[in-house]
Amino acid sequence: MVELPFEMNVTKESVGQVIRAHLRVLKLTKKPSREEFLTIAKVAGIGILAVGAIGFIIYVLLTMLPQWVAK
Repeated sequence: MVELPFEMNVTKESVGQVIRAHLRVLKLTKKPSREEFLTIAKVAGIGILAVGAIGFIIYVLLTMLPQWVAK
């Protein structure tokens, strides 16, 4: 049997503390305005496209470079 490096003491109090902490964070949040949402969506979209482009460039280099070197 694998032993954990720490003991997991889950009690009603500890679960209650975690739930209260999460509820406190949720109370502080607010719905973003349309402008905020669109800005976040644009930045996320640009990030996804950038990562995709970098991945595509690496893929092309790793597939075409051996063919170019062999010639």
